[in-house]
Amino acid sequence: MKLTIGMATYDDYDGVYFTVQAIRMYHPEVTAETEILVVDNHPDGPCATALKALETHVSGYRYIANGEKEGTSQPRNKVFSEAQNDYVLCTDSHVLLCPGALRKLIDYFTFHPDTNDLLQGPLIYDNLKRFSTHFKPEWFQGMYGVWKDDDERANDPNGQPFEIPMQGLGIFACRKDAWLGFNTEFRGFGGEEGYIHEKFRQAGYRTLCLPFLRWAHRFDRPCGVKYPLAWEDRIRNYWIGHLELGLDTTDLDTHFQDFLGKEAYRGIMENVILPIVKSYMTKPKASVIYIY
Repeated sequence: MKLTIGMATYDDYDGVYFTVQAIRMYHPEVTAETEILVVDNHPDGPCATALKALETHVSGYRYIANGEKEGTSQPRNKVFSEAQNDYVLCTDSHVLLCPGALRKLIDYFTFHPDTNDLLQGPLIYDNLKRFSTHFKPEWFQGMYGVWKDDDERANDPNGQPFEIPMQGLGIFACRKDAWLGFNTEFRGFGGEEGYIHEKFRQAGYRTLCLPFLRWAHRFDRPCGVKYPLAWEDRIRNYWIGHLELGLDTTDLDTHFQDFLGKEAYRGIMENVILPIVKSYMTKPKASVIYIY
């Protein structure tokens, strides 16, 4: 085998089921070269038994119970640490890949066996026509990163890879030994986009858009999101990421003051962020600027 296709999940059996079966039904040419790894971040939840049972039905499927409930970043790290292959594609548990994408990704790794780059591809919208190749590095509604409409360099799925500043993390691929990892202090949801891309850049590597690596993502959740969402977690992750990488925190600070209001943000700063800031002040890369 060459490629591990790994996904972290939290009470999303339907998403996992259809993503896994779509891989095996519509990409059968890569079955012998791939494993599917599912990291369940709620193994005590209602979906665990059914997720585990897929091991008996799906060739190359492997289930791992992750009971620490650490959010989205640490289970993604575990996808890489538990992968049994040299190359890893990490995907959300509700993503569909365009036909041929996996075959071409394996071929890309075959021709670039020592690559240290982070590899991504265009998001295909629900009309299956419009796509976005990357995120603009801007703050918007409590998140860093705004979808950028199609870059003409990706019009041809067989076009050449090109460098992008960042992209949504619905799918991303990397050589296992080149994975730099999300900060182990991250918790909950958010703060990963932009952070991991800058981490690769600071190490001297790139984030590339591979035009063939096209993916559709289920965004709507009419039955609600099952995992907890807390602004404290998201803001905490952004601050930890900025401090780790030595980034100026002015825009981060200003955005959340404006978005949440100064009083609400002040409470998060005093109760959550300031203890973290103090612990980073002795680290040489820390560059901290915050305002009230």
